[in-house]
Amino acid sequence: MKFYIETFGCKVNSYESNFIKEALLKKGYLYVDSYFNADIIIVNTCTVTNTADTKCKKYIRKIKRELPNSILVVAGCSSQNNPLEYQKLDIDILLGNNNKSKIPEFIDNYLKNNKKLSLIDNNRDLPFENMEIDDFDHTRAFIKIQDGCDNFCSYCIIPFTRGKCRSKKFDDVINEAQKLSLKHQEIVLTGIHTGSYNDNGKTLVDVINEIAKIDKIKRIRLSSVEITELDEKFMDMLKNNSKFCNHLHIPLQSGSDNILKKMNRKYDLNYFENKINEIRNIRPDISITTDIIVGFPNETANDFINTYEFSKKIAFSKIHVFPYSKRNGTASSQMKEINNTEKTSRVHKLIELSNFLEKEYNEKFKGCIVDVLIEEIIGNKSIGHTSNYLKVEIDKKLEKNKIYEITY
Repeated sequence: MKFYIETFGCKVNSYESNFIKEALLKKGYLYVDSYFNADIIIVNTCTVTNTADTKCKKYIRKIKRELPNSILVVAGCSSQNNPLEYQKLDIDILLGNNNKSKIPEFIDNYLKNNKKLSLIDNNRDLPFENMEIDDFDHTRAFIKIQDGCDNFCSYCIIPFTRGKCRSKKFDDVINEAQKLSLKHQEIVLTGIHTGSYNDNGKTLVDVINEIAKIDKIKRIRLSSVEITELDEKFMDMLKNNSKFCNHLHIPLQSGSDNILKKMNRKYDLNYFENKINEIRNIRPDISITTDIIVGFPNETANDFINTYEFSKKIAFSKIHVFPYSKRNGTASSQMKEINNTEKTSRVHKLIELSNFLEKEYNEKFKGCIVDVLIEEIIGNKSIGHTSNYLKVEIDKKLEKNKIYEITY
């Protein structure tokens, strides 16, 4: 039978979908690249914002309308967060975030007995659901090393949908990296709260340093890390590990101390700035990207100006700007929201600043020799990224998954 997977949301979801795809292929199912040709459609959902929820449910209704005879499997954060809404959508196999690794088994059972399944576990205290892949369907291979979050930022529903922090066994991570190194030169370590990784005292830095010993792996990248997790051990790794990419994604969320407190973030602006300066003393040309939420409840015009000016001062190389999205069940959902028009205006201003900062950062490398990992070939063009995540287009057909020295 033919199957298709639609993935919404983060790198963790992408990894999990890749695992499900690999497991189904091993069972003899055939993957197709369009839902319209599939007998089985799997939807891995996201609930990080209202928009994400809406997109997921809209997609599922479209499947039900256009392909009423297909077998529909739904899992992920949105179904975990809104089980009653999803139960009304007449889904054949409905899961939350737990038991995703059993999806191939659940599909086998459904084909035998034609019995619908709804299995959503609301317990935060879950073990790490071990998944391991042999290959990844992008040039950069993701490894999910951690799941869950215990931070409870006041705007975020994810600790409720993903459960407590838990980590993949250290040896399992290294073994998976060894396997992936046969086909991939770059590894991206990912999780819901990746920096909290801990397996019997082995930390994220231990994982990075051990993977760096694998000859075939040339680059190690983090999907994201919190500023509070960049301790002395991490800084030492940054100084001495040449395989660690010259890029860090560090969420700021707000450039106002007042709003950071309301968000229940664990740092202030002074701490953030000092840590960034420390990073740049070690790696002056590092790309530092960030996430910022605009229009958080009670965010004043002055709070936003502070965010804008602080972002300029830090000189991020890119800002991922998110308008605040109320998530029922979080602490901030009880706070007074600001005017939507004002929120939209602030979003546009910060996106403009991000575009300016990105261009300014990129300009510094014009004429420099850079190492580019080729990820895509379109016609006679080769497209890839540098270690510091500059996107490079080369007017030449090069070999995919190889690193080339190019003049930027």
